[in-house]
Amino acid sequence: MYNNIVDIQNLKIYFQIRQGFVEEVIKREKKIVKAVDNIDLSIKKGEILSLVGESGSGKTTTGRAILQLAKKTDGKILFDGDEINRKDKKYMHTFRERAQMIFQDPYQSLNPKFMVIDIVAEPLQLMKIKISQEEKIKKVIKALEFAGLKPGKDYLYRYPHELSGGQRQRVSIATCFIVSPDFIVADEPVSMLDASVRADILKLFVSMKEQKDTSFLFITHDLALAWLISDRIAIMYLGKIMEMGSADLIAGSCLHPYSQALTSVLAVVGDKRKKKRIVLEGETPSPMNIPKGCRFHTRCPICQKKCKQSEPELKEISSGHFVACHFPQKIN
Repeated sequence: MYNNIVDIQNLKIYFQIRQGFVEEVIKREKKIVKAVDNIDLSIKKGEILSLVGESGSGKTTTGRAILQLAKKTDGKILFDGDEINRKDKKYMHTFRERAQMIFQDPYQSLNPKFMVIDIVAEPLQLMKIKISQEEKIKKVIKALEFAGLKPGKDYLYRYPHELSGGQRQRVSIATCFIVSPDFIVADEPVSMLDASVRADILKLFVSMKEQKDTSFLFITHDLALAWLISDRIAIMYLGKIMEMGSADLIAGSCLHPYSQALTSVLAVVGDKRKKKRIVLEGETPSPMNIPKGCRFHTRCPICQKKCKQSEPELKEISSGHFVACHFPQKIN
C-alpha cells in the first residue's frame, strides 16, 4: 500500500513575463519568474501538511500545480503513486473526484447567480453522477450539515449574497465534501474570516481528517494557524523549501534563520521564556532576479561567504527534519 497521497519530485514552475517591443524583439531579452524552483515534497495519507511563507513565495502555485490548475515546467507530481496524466480523460475524471480545492476568497469563488443547492451539487453534475432530484437534495443537505450549516435544508435555496463570509466558506467546503475527496488543497481558507469563524473552520478540517481520513495541503502565511492544525510544516521562501518537519519541531526547535524569524513572534502556550524577536532587514528579492547562492542570504543575520557562493540543498539533519542551510543553528 502506498503511504503518500501526493509526491512532488524536482518540481519547477517558471513564467515568462511579457515585455515591451524593444526588449522582446530588438534586445531579445526574456524575463523569467521562477515561482517554484526545483522542490521535493510529500503528503501522507490522512495528514495535514502546511505550506507557510510570505506572499510570492510560491505556496499557491505549488498547490495549483498539484491540482493541474498551473502548468509545471519540469518535474513530476505523483498522486497515490501514479504520475498525473492530463492526457487521459478517464484518469482525470477520477482525479477530479479525489482531489479538490478550497479557495481563499469565499466572495469570489461562489457563482452569485446560483442557489446553494446548485453550487454544492455542481460537482455531481460535472462528474456525470446520475441521481434523482430527491437523492441530490439529501446529498446536498448532508454535505451542508457536515460543513456546519444546520439545518441544511434552510440553506438550499439561498443565494451567496444572503450568506455571511463564514457561511460562504462552509458552502465551499460542502462543495468539496459532496464528492468525498481524498485530498484537498486549502488556499488561505480562513484569512478573510473573523477569528471566531476561523476556529470553527479549522476544527472542521481536523474533523474531516479524523472522520474521513482526508489529506490536506494547508496554504497559509500565518505560522500560528499552521502550528495549531498541522501534522507537519514546510517553510517556503522565494520558490524553495527552507525547512520542513513536524509542527512542534518547527514551532519550537527550527534551525533555519528564516524559520526562526517567523517563530520568534509565535506565542507558545505554557512557554514563559522571553524570546528575542528576530527582525529581518531588507525586502524579499524579486523571483525574476534571484540572488546567487542561498536565496535568503540578502536578509540572513548569520550570512557567511559560502552562503553567497553556493545554494544549500534541503538535507535531513535528523529523523523527519529537513533544512536547506549551510550553517543550521539556533540564533537565540
